[in-house]
Amino acid sequence: MTPTDHGLERAIGVRGLAATAFNVTVGGGIFVLPAVVAAAIGPSAPIAYVVCAAAMGLIVLCFAQAGSRVSLTGGPYAYVELALGPYVGFLAGALLWLVGTTATAAVGSAFIGSIAVFWAPLVQPIPRALVLATVFALFGALNIRGTRQSTRFLEMVTVVKLLPLIVFVVIGAALAHGPAPDVLGSLEPAKLGRSVIVLIFAFAGIEFALVPSGEVRDPARTVPRALFIAMSAITILYVSIQYVAQMILGPQLALEQAAPLTAAARAVAGSGGALFIGVCASISMFGYVSGMMLTAPRALYAFGRDGILPPIFARVHKRYDTPAVAIAAQCAMTFVVAVTSGFAQLAILSNIAVLVLYLFCCIAAWELRRKNVQAGGTPFRIPGGPVVPFLAVAVIVWILSNATVKEFSVIGGVLAIASLLFFVARGRRLTS
Repeated sequence: MTPTDHGLERAIGVRGLAATAFNVTVGGGIFVLPAVVAAAIGPSAPIAYVVCAAAMGLIVLCFAQAGSRVSLTGGPYAYVELALGPYVGFLAGALLWLVGTTATAAVGSAFIGSIAVFWAPLVQPIPRALVLATVFALFGALNIRGTRQSTRFLEMVTVVKLLPLIVFVVIGAALAHGPAPDVLGSLEPAKLGRSVIVLIFAFAGIEFALVPSGEVRDPARTVPRALFIAMSAITILYVSIQYVAQMILGPQLALEQAAPLTAAARAVAGSGGALFIGVCASISMFGYVSGMMLTAPRALYAFGRDGILPPIFARVHKRYDTPAVAIAAQCAMTFVVAVTSGFAQLAILSNIAVLVLYLFCCIAAWELRRKNVQAGGTPFRIPGGPVVPFLAVAVIVWILSNATVKEFSVIGGVLAIASLLFFVARGRRLTS
């Protein structure tokens, strides 16, 4: 029997879900990634965005199919658990936590880099660690005191995040004096896969928009339409940003690893333009970290509640009614990861974790279709629907083939620890 959510109002429509997907996907990474991708593949970077968007399109089709069949709160976790069982579902939950941790640490690291452009001492390890500690302590305290303050801050950040990107594209294209990038002539196919595995970071996040699936109105219609609207808008925005940045800086873009858009803004609008983009980028990254620190600790809370982790992780603050221990632990772990690694390294680890999660979700979409699960009304159907999950799995495997053994070993280690925790907890429940 398919479980259901009770007491939740289905108030999220196409526009609301599309806006949510756009907001959680366009994070702080786009302020840094143009330089990383330019270094990986050169002037052909816009093609990497298109290829990445096409790959994500197949994955989004799987999400749309699964989301139209399973309208439960939990999103990808619910899809995988219902289709593939509790163990694989728990691994999906562990990957979701890992993505949240590494992505937050990556953007936290990038946040320090964006400030260091204006305050050079932050490139030194000790000042960098102190500021990171302050940031995570601040958000830990903010989230322990309640979610209302955090959500209000996020609403403001959404506008601040999008405005400078649109301004950058419009003004940058008008004022750029450099030649148009040789996008096709410089393409090196051998480098394409590695650049795509980096770029997944910019497109990942759409899975978090589907977590409140139990509150989506007419999910069979709303989920696919909202996801396609969001993905189209995101792709156009990203390609435009990369192309304009390359027009402005040319080969120099690959060298501006800390704050490429700030450097491009300085080139066309002087110190005022650089300050505008730099401040907005810092606020956007600050807001992204705030949002992730609001959601990621709930995974630790759920693991404690379900007996996977010690019960202390499920302890709720008596005054503020928040999972205080889980929040504090998440802040501490994210700080350690951020202070010991840089943006590019963390982004790739996050990408591998999210790709494995996507792999589970695509297989789950096929299984839900095979079982003909229809918990969200008439399922979303597309021509060649049964083939789409197989194509998505093939694309994910191709992208993952560009990862290194070291990168895979980190993900494998996390899944091994998660498996051990799952079976130990299950053993305790069977003997109690």
